[in-house]
Amino acid sequence: MGLIAVGGSRIERIIKFELDGHDVDVDDDGGSLLGALRDHLGVRSVKDGCSPQGQCGCCTVLIDDSPRVACVTPLRRVAGRTVTTVDGLTEQERRRWSDAFVAHGAAQCGFCTPGIVCRFVGHERKGADLGLRETVDRALSAHLCRCTGWQTIREAAAEVAVNFPGRDLDAASQQATIETGTPQTIGPHAVLGHGGFADDNTPADSLVAVRSGTGWVTATSLHGARENAGKIQGRRTSLEAPLPLELPDGDWDVALRTRWVEPAYLETDASWCPPEGESADPIANGGAFGGKTGSDVVDVARDLAREHGVPIRVLWSREDTVQYGSKRPPIAAGLRRDGSGIVRVANTPGIAEVIHRVLPDCQIEEIVIPGPPTSLSLRGAGWAEAEMLRASLDGEARWVESPSGGRAKAEIIDGSVCIEVDGGQPLDWVMLRSYCIGAAHMGYSWVTSESLAVDMQGEVHDLTIRSFGVLRSSDSPNIEVSSVGQGEVRPVGDAVFAAVAAATWLHKGCPVELPTG
Repeated sequence: MGLIAVGGSRIERIIKFELDGHDVDVDDDGGSLLGALRDHLGVRSVKDGCSPQGQCGCCTVLIDDSPRVACVTPLRRVAGRTVTTVDGLTEQERRRWSDAFVAHGAAQCGFCTPGIVCRFVGHERKGADLGLRETVDRALSAHLCRCTGWQTIREAAAEVAVNFPGRDLDAASQQATIETGTPQTIGPHAVLGHGGFADDNTPADSLVAVRSGTGWVTATSLHGARENAGKIQGRRTSLEAPLPLELPDGDWDVALRTRWVEPAYLETDASWCPPEGESADPIANGGAFGGKTGSDVVDVARDLAREHGVPIRVLWSREDTVQYGSKRPPIAAGLRRDGSGIVRVANTPGIAEVIHRVLPDCQIEEIVIPGPPTSLSLRGAGWAEAEMLRASLDGEARWVESPSGGRAKAEIIDGSVCIEVDGGQPLDWVMLRSYCIGAAHMGYSWVTSESLAVDMQGEVHDLTIRSFGVLRSSDSPNIEVSSVGQGEVRPVGDAVFAAVAAATWLHKGCPVELPTG
């Protein structure tokens, strides 16, 4: 670490360290290693998913060969040390791990995988046996991956030494694009963090804009913008997540009440725009399960770029996604055996039609409740809950068909989630299986463990990744997938999500309140 006099009075600290085999020096602005890597050194394979809470693992790097999260590592602490990102791993390490992830469908959007690969390599260099599930689960406890459902990542770790045959990655990308409804790229580059996320291709001279209490503030770096905004770190509350809707009065055979839950996509809403041109797509290489459809980052980036005359990066923090991002509408439903009854649901445009497609004989009561915005764009919003109620009335799992035409049936057998899917003839079985496992994990996790504390005045209290209740790898069941589809390819992820949610609720005995655990 060096000291340089500036203007005869002010002292700047220059932090020198080795990065991916090269000596670098960076002005210490009081920020984190992550900020230095992304904003000052242009290393965009290291991702910011929790802004910064040290809880998602997306920014994991090796510091002197030990895995560390860069977002809560002050830059000054790496002075004179060796920092290795996924870009600086040996060619053999990068090839072995990216090939294993691609072979097993262990990467979908690719936002979380660079950090996971870095952690695995760090453990591998120290002699850990990543063929053991408990070892892998322990390593993954520092991470959150919302897409894959963990199982394919464990499979990749168990077979990283295998030489995998090549396969058609264009077909894999097409399969992924069908599932997400947005252009998706699959391959080693995506595993290693180069899938093309919205905030990864911003020009070096961009200003950064973040939310403040009165609007948007800008600075030349993300750290500076957050300081200017007076950002207060998110927190996890001790408040028990309340149920936002009361059950309707009646003598019901089946009843269900759901809480607020967080979509928990990893890449927070982001866009950038040149002074003359169009804003970058915030979806980029990740679909966000419908969670970014109401985001304002595209419009804000365009307006601020025109105003300032320079490129503008606009970023939501993790807290912003929780407070302002769309949620699935909570419900409180009571039904009789013949399917009649009342479904109370948070007022959401189009929700009554969606529920009536599954439960045509029920009465819908839309209730205005305080809280985050709700949207039908979220995975299975409204109709997945209706399918759960229908399954409970039937007393058994049935085929579930999503609005997009994909079908799925799920059962819990000896602790495993067993799924049949009908989405046409798969273009790429590995990716279809991966998306089914991810959707199954999401459905199982939602029913058993997820909630978001929102008080009765509508204020969100849970603002950290760890507070959402997403199931960790160590708690996730085995998932088995088989395809019975022929003909035209259709997305099946939403149908799998709903079918697994229904099967899980049946398996748990259909308790009135979610989550069951």
